Amino acid sequence: MQQAARGARTGSVRAPRASADGQRRPDVLLVHGIRTSSTMWRHQLEVLRALGFRAEALDLPGHGARRGETFTLDAARESIESARSGMAEDAVVVGLSLGGYLALDWAARTTHPATRLVVSSCTALPGGWGHRAYLGLSDVIGRLPADGATRLSDAAARGLVGRRAAEDVAAGGVAVEAQLATLRALLAVRPLDDLARIDVPVTFLLGGWDHFRTEQSAFERAARRGDVVVVPRATHLVSLHRPLAYDRALLGILDRDR
Repeated sequence: MQQAARGARTGSVRAPRASADGQRRPDVLLVHGIRTSSTMWRHQLEVLRALGFRAEALDLPGHGARRGETFTLDAARESIESARSGMAEDAVVVGLSLGGYLALDWAARTTHPATRLVVSSCTALPGGWGHRAYLGLSDVIGRLPADGATRLSDAAARGLVGRRAAEDVAAGGVAVEAQLATLRALLAVRPLDDLARIDVPVTFLLGGWDHFRTEQSAFERAARRGDVVVVPRATHLVSLHRPLAYDRALLGILDRDR
């Protein structure tokens, strides 16, 4: 179905957190896209925390504070598992693009599942022509001088999402050097198989203009408990391109489980 749109520790997870209004709030873990870092979520972190959510954003291997590390799927899974283990049993994992694919990959394997997944910009199958073209482009970009590749990425971000959102992206560093290895690792991801194994609700929170919607129907069919929410007139970088509309949609999804 498509729609428009810190408690005490208990074992390895925390008890659900109540806000000032007495209503329970799930913890929220945010997983970023390729080349970016946890700082791409600065706006959402501010909004969620102001409303009483315990919200955290991680840096994936090779990105943000972990630049210089090698990106692998195993290391990415371990990163999400570690971050999730410090959260309440009632927790939601949110991912965009790379973060969406990795959230699905992790959720299909973890023994400490989230209560819901909210994934964006990840309804194209890895290994397709777009992925292969991006690999070729990344190889070319990777041959540029480091400062030239960074300037190119910064200029592209400003053109796509505007100055303020581009500053959020740049704040944690732009990991151009990790892009090729990350894209190669993603060739091994099987999101349709993952969705068939995931037994918690999965909401696809998508930009209406996202070019990754090419296989959306296949993802919807594969999800055992899936639904779709669309942010109109938003591009692939939906949380950065239309942050206020994305916030409203995300909060509406989080309210379902309270």
